[in-house]
Amino acid sequence: MSLQHDLLVAARAARAVIATAESCTGGMVAAAITDVAGSSEIFDRGAVTYSNAAKIAMLGVSPQTLSAHGAVSEQVAAEMAVGLLGRSAATLTLSTTGIAGPGGSEHKPEGRVCFGVATAAGVRTQTVEFGALGRDRVREQATRHALGLLLSALDSTAAQ
Repeated sequence: MSLQHDLLVAARAARAVIATAESCTGGMVAAAITDVAGSSEIFDRGAVTYSNAAKIAMLGVSPQTLSAHGAVSEQVAAEMAVGLLGRSAATLTLSTTGIAGPGGSEHKPEGRVCFGVATAAGVRTQTVEFGALGRDRVREQATRHALGLLLSALDSTAAQ
């Protein structure tokens, strides 16, 4: 069984509806989820908000947050996930924002991805340093990690 299939089973059991807000992964998380037959039962929508303007307009990310912390930050990941939660039929949202490469800087290196996971109970964030693996590998690793975060969120909900 695949991670996506496990996610489908867990979301069905929790009666959860998922939505994604993606920047550096460019819709890859949504595509991975919808690769599984039956995903329409648990997936509401995916928003690819690659530009700061899209993050502001589509998700309600604060321009002040972007200015103070930059797009690649846990603060922006949190606002992306929370913004989508309020703009969708989802009960669980996930966001990704990062630097897939090539490039990066001393302060924000290639391979850094910030994730946000939001539910009605609140939002959690996480930053993962995948390293300078190359653009494709960073995006693939970030997608896989995002699916794992969603599955963990559903598992913790089921345990309550």
